[in-house]
Amino acid sequence: MSPVETVAAFIAAIEAKDVDAAVALAAAGISYENMPIDPVVGHEALARTLHGFLAPASTVEFRILKQWTFDRTVINERLDRFQIGDGWLELPVAGVFEVDGDGKISLWRDYFDMGSYTRQFAKLAGR
Repeated sequence: MSPVETVAAFIAAIEAKDVDAAVALAAAGISYENMPIDPVVGHEALARTLHGFLAPASTVEFRILKQWTFDRTVINERLDRFQIGDGWLELPVAGVFEVDGDGKISLWRDYFDMGSYTRQFAKLAGR
């Protein structure tokens, strides 16, 4: 698969809440970096993190608004949507994915506003 195809398959797995399929597309030493938070490194840590943020959502959508590719790097502007209860948490995100020579994602870095996420999650979760 090309880097774009790998990232598309990874996003599709996340939208399907199929953590095993998403992790299978990641390199063993993947670094998942939500810029306001410390990096998560490796398959096990990635799986734990994905389970954690996907569990409250009944539906997950990563709407890609724009996307660019440079060599083995895919950069996208997205609207990540999580249906929690009767509402939607909507988070604008800029994502960077580096795909290694084996076609696995070695770096996933997302930039977003943690305050927006926290406020929306608290409201939807009734906190």
